[in-house]
Amino acid sequence: MLKWAFVGASNIASEWMVGAVRAAGDEVVAVVSGSAARAAGFAQQHGIAHALDQLDGLRRLELDAVYVSNTNDRHEQAVLLAAELGCHVLCEKPLALDIGAARRMVDACRDAGVVMATNHHLRHNSAHRQMRGLLRTQGLGRLVAARVSHSVHLRAKLQGWRIDNAAAGGGVVLDIAVHNADSLAFLLGEYPVEVMAMSGSSGMGRGVEDQAMSLWQFPSGLCAFTHQGFNTPHASNRLEILGDQACLEARGVLNQTPGGELVWRRADGDLSLRLDHDNLYLRGLRELHKAIAGEDSDMASGEDGLRSLAVALAVRESARSGRRVKVDYA
Repeated sequence: MLKWAFVGASNIASEWMVGAVRAAGDEVVAVVSGSAARAAGFAQQHGIAHALDQLDGLRRLELDAVYVSNTNDRHEQAVLLAAELGCHVLCEKPLALDIGAARRMVDACRDAGVVMATNHHLRHNSAHRQMRGLLRTQGLGRLVAARVSHSVHLRAKLQGWRIDNAAAGGGVVLDIAVHNADSLAFLLGEYPVEVMAMSGSSGMGRGVEDQAMSLWQFPSGLCAFTHQGFNTPHASNRLEILGDQACLEARGVLNQTPGGELVWRRADGDLSLRLDHDNLYLRGLRELHKAIAGEDSDMASGEDGLRSLAVALAVRESARSGRRVKVDYA
């Protein structure tokens, strides 16, 4: 059983991660928030023993792991302290606002001998796992292209800094493009080398972009189209991998919840594949337990989080500069 501290009294921590940690057989012993009142309210709501308003308060507790879900600009400080305390780390995405910070986080955990993971939950859904299995058995023939449509309506309770605070890491590119980079890397086994993008604000974003579209070129030659958005309440999300013999089309699978549909389109007809309804966050924690035990694991590592951040930063740079940008993985 791992004893966890939560850094950030966030919505995702409240709605998903407290329950997932407990379902995995672990314990949440502390929560840290910059607001003492918010920390106390979170602790009371979830039956957590310690409510703290300073990170240094973690030094007096016996901890095994730290989950980081405060704003993106504050991830580094929390991860570095966790590494110093010898705690394993699960950090929300994006890991940071720049590659240098992400590299320091990954290196600190490596040097401390602790596991660092990135909470890329989508790779744990049934559609992603089945798609990767079919791709590994060449179920599509030669791969030609990929398409990702990940435009949503950001719930009011989640908007806040995401739509108006660039300094905290707001904007749809850092929020969603990192997911798309990880999903495609999980499926294809490669990250893009170059991107070309456009972005804009459709009314929700204030000082940050709330929509973006881009083309990604992969080392294998495959090209992917991606669309991220915050302001499309009636959009359906979709992930497609296209081959010269067949294609895979997944709908409604780029969510926090399980479900959706997955179709394998072939010359002899379409085959609907059954998806399970496993909790994505619980499955992720079980994969993290494997990584901590030194076993093979599908959990996104800190390096995976660094790479997905690099892709998002390249998309944002391309949109701002109006030119093609090579992805710098540092």
